[in-house]
Amino acid sequence: MTSSGRYRVLSDEQWARIEPLLPSNEGRRGHPFRNDRRVVEAIAYRYRTGIPWRDLPREPFVPWQTAWKRHRRYAADGTWDRVL
Repeated sequence: MTSSGRYRVLSDEQWARIEPLLPSNEGRRGHPFRNDRRVVEAIAYRYRTGIPWRDLPREPFVPWQTAWKRHRRYAADGTWDRVL
């Protein structure tokens, strides 16, 4: 994983519990989701630090637009409810 040091948000144990609760790519049109962990860590980092979406560091995570869109999708489809 590329996130390390101060950008590391989730332990491997935490990720192992979250990953099965995320939606799969099966049946989804368009290009498949990639880097689920980096996206979830970007969202968690953004909330932990309180920074605006646009200030999310791209290198250790993903583009801010990707994190924002996935967060919105997970909030709308109940993914965050299952995770929490």
